[in-house]
Amino acid sequence: MATDPNQQNVAQAEKGAYEKYFRPGYVHSDLYVSPKLFAEEMRLLFANVWVYIGHESEIPEANDFVTRRIGLRPVIMTRGREGEISVLLNRCPHRAALVCRQARGQAARFVCPYHAWTFATDGRCIGVPMNHAYGPDFDVSAHGLLRVPRVTSYRGFVFANLSEKAQPLEDYLAHAKRYLDEWLDRGDRLPVLVRAGSMQFEAHANWKVVYDNAGDGYHPPFSHISMLRVFNRRYGDVDMQYYAGNFDESPLISRDLGNGHTLLDQRPSMHKQSAWIRQHVLPGREILWAQLNEKYGEARALEMLDASTGSGLNLTIFPNLLIIGNQIQVLEPVSVNRTTVHWYSTTLDGAPDEINAIRMRMQEDFPSFGEVDDMAQFESCQQGMESVPEMPWIDIRRHMNTGVGYLGEDGIWTEPISSDQHMRCYFGAWREIMNHAAVVQGDAHV
Repeated sequence: MATDPNQQNVAQAEKGAYEKYFRPGYVHSDLYVSPKLFAEEMRLLFANVWVYIGHESEIPEANDFVTRRIGLRPVIMTRGREGEISVLLNRCPHRAALVCRQARGQAARFVCPYHAWTFATDGRCIGVPMNHAYGPDFDVSAHGLLRVPRVTSYRGFVFANLSEKAQPLEDYLAHAKRYLDEWLDRGDRLPVLVRAGSMQFEAHANWKVVYDNAGDGYHPPFSHISMLRVFNRRYGDVDMQYYAGNFDESPLISRDLGNGHTLLDQRPSMHKQSAWIRQHVLPGREILWAQLNEKYGEARALEMLDASTGSGLNLTIFPNLLIIGNQIQVLEPVSVNRTTVHWYSTTLDGAPDEINAIRMRMQEDFPSFGEVDDMAQFESCQQGMESVPEMPWIDIRRHMNTGVGYLGEDGIWTEPISSDQHMRCYFGAWREIMNHAAVVQGDAHV
């Protein structure tokens, strides 16, 4: 019988400072509610892993910038005059003030509002007012913004790593790279654009509660029952109605992609015939469809629509990037029990206006009608963990011992979609990174 590689990794895991928070099939709720643990993972985990910062199309021109975070560390992603992308720690070397205080914009230089220390878009210090007061040995060029040492773009997705010893990004992505490629290469392989900013939700819950849900294929027919019932009554067998009965017997699957990344693959059901035809009614559907039929013919129009309907992928790239349908979701930890969830919509560069209009209408759908369900569950879980210390363990056992998992021909461990393997996978990565970082940095964790 094949063995779940995640269980093998756990069995062989280095015993370390954080092992007391894990036992087979369970994680301790302190991982979600302890301010001390939260501070440690912000400092250690996010300093030693590739973190998604943003998409290249968000800063298309020289001197464009956006501000983001690596854990709690504020950063600026900016494009220089020659097109190069830098990620800078958004902290003045003088008095620690935030240098850039706007979410996005364009600036040839960054001027700290406190004392007007000035920096180029690559972080170099290029001006200090009245610098004679620092003495004759003061070197302006030695006081730049701290650059994140490892910044890599994979097909437009910009990741940063604070560790100079980090493995190459493509190795870190492991099997997730294949599915990111598949997401990008649908249809006519037109470049993805992320230009409209994000739709934000403020969850009064730990960031891992939100991340848990991203790979949870067990909850849709229960948490989203109102939404699914409305769609079913109005439109019949559309959208996610394949979550009915024993959906573990369907072709929907959960996959362990390595390094804490996972996939929920709904494509076998969503795209079995036509993803567009089973898409429920949305504003402008009939008019836009008719316009595409007239321009391109019915067969070609349907081909384009199928490729632009929700991808059927829930791809999670640990620790903060989620690809859901046609959208990019990014998690921003704020405190131990608060998380900002960013939903970024995407369009296709060069696609017909009708296609991009349809994509935008579809992308208004789940965040408006489904994410509100999830937010209620996130906050309820957090409340339960914080208020009932007599029950400290969180159950992540689904399909851990049923023997139904198998190693696919592509070498990827696969289980039914209701499995908890998403949580087992990413917590395996979490404990490995945290235990190793604590040893390397000499942390005395109690």
